[in-house]
Amino acid sequence: MSRPPDQRSPDQRSPDQRPTDRRPPEPRPVVTRFAPSPTGYLHIGGARTALFNWLYARGRGGRFLLRIEDTDRERSTPEASAAILKGLTWLGLDWDGEVVSQFARRARHAEVAHEMLARGGAYKCFCSQAEIETFREAARAAGRSTLFQSPWRDADPSSHPDAPFVIRLKAPRDGQTLIEDRVQGPVTFGNDQLDDMVCLRSDGTPTYMLAVVVDDHDMGVTHVIRGDDHLNNAARQAQVYRAMGWDEPVWAHIPLIHGPDGKKLSKRHGAVGLHEYQVLGYSAAGLRNYLCRLGWSHGDAEFFTDAQARDWFDLDGIGRAPARLDFRKLENLSGQHIAATPDPALLPEILAYLDATGAPPLSQAQKDGLSRALYCLKDRAKTFAELVEKAHFVLGSRPFAPDPAAQAVLDTVSRRILAELTPHLQNASWDRAALEAAVATVAEASAVGLGKIAAPLRAALAGRTVTPSVFDMMLIIGRDETLARLGDATT
Repeated sequence: MSRPPDQRSPDQRSPDQRPTDRRPPEPRPVVTRFAPSPTGYLHIGGARTALFNWLYARGRGGRFLLRIEDTDRERSTPEASAAILKGLTWLGLDWDGEVVSQFARRARHAEVAHEMLARGGAYKCFCSQAEIETFREAARAAGRSTLFQSPWRDADPSSHPDAPFVIRLKAPRDGQTLIEDRVQGPVTFGNDQLDDMVCLRSDGTPTYMLAVVVDDHDMGVTHVIRGDDHLNNAARQAQVYRAMGWDEPVWAHIPLIHGPDGKKLSKRHGAVGLHEYQVLGYSAAGLRNYLCRLGWSHGDAEFFTDAQARDWFDLDGIGRAPARLDFRKLENLSGQHIAATPDPALLPEILAYLDATGAPPLSQAQKDGLSRALYCLKDRAKTFAELVEKAHFVLGSRPFAPDPAAQAVLDTVSRRILAELTPHLQNASWDRAALEAAVATVAEASAVGLGKIAAPLRAALAGRTVTPSVFDMMLIIGRDETLARLGDATT
């Protein structure tokens, strides 16, 4: 396999190589697909692949399809399939039509294998596994290629025994197979390095390599956008397209995501499953923004909306070098999207986050209080976990047990000042100006700065030292609750 030497990221390309808003017309309506295997959690890399497919289709008025590649019956589970659908839904990626089960289409896969056989693009192979291993051992001993060459490739059908057989693709033996990849560039594979792969096993079940091609063709997929760990598969799959006389899709193999250290992403780097990012409290919009920017660029744009991403996204903006996960950038984008989300839309996301963490559901009173408080919570929270922590003053209930830091500021002097503040608050108009004036009066009378009152006031109102403004908290919880909490802290 060979490919062009250019390994530059999008930001390192010259201006004329970077993506523009000028798009060539597509020859046919765009259809992309995401085809995960339900053998475990949905990896964050898979989520980005789904996002790229979704953006490419949605930005061109096309269709985004979902196929579950569940042919591995021993490892595929309904729970994993459900988790994939749930994860994509949380991420905000909707799909068109019904979800396709690859296993349910096995009869169609076998039909195509037999059609290739009838066309002369495939053949029956009666070799046993022992015969194949004997061939390979002899090849290794002679220093030859161990790619299996079946003696049945050109055998007269009249010589076929009444015995189990597999159907193998009759791949070209010389020349090259060229893959024109929209990300990697032209990639060539020597045909002498590609064997006659099995398309249909002796028990009549299709192999993955055949099933993928048949499904993509039947689903009308025009663009196969997937990880570059599938690049070698493209050569074999292209040969199936050509054997059947089908139009090949546009190939686009995107680099994988690496950890901050440049190594293949794994659990040692932190969260790798999509569900973990929801549990950690990241905004779905922020994660979409970050994943889109992870390996793709549009000029210097970092923060952008879904509408902008759909309008800008193009395969030309994807770099060839592996992208590195950066949790700090993700947090920053998550925070920006939380701050930019209207309060009515933000509350359901917070409730979904709490549900994902297994937290007990909020009462209606807690939901109402949280809704009132969002204006002073969301601007400084990078995750929903941070936002909920800052909302403790409105989600908790009396008596508020102070944490160690809050307990430390509630000393004898501070409690006395809070007791002196209480009658001023009882008689104050309940608006910000009146509350600020009441606190300023007590601070002046006690000859202390505002901070000397604000710290114990935070501790009394929330049991915490890091909270929204004390005046915001008092306005949100109201006069009676404010006075009651001060009473708890000073008695």
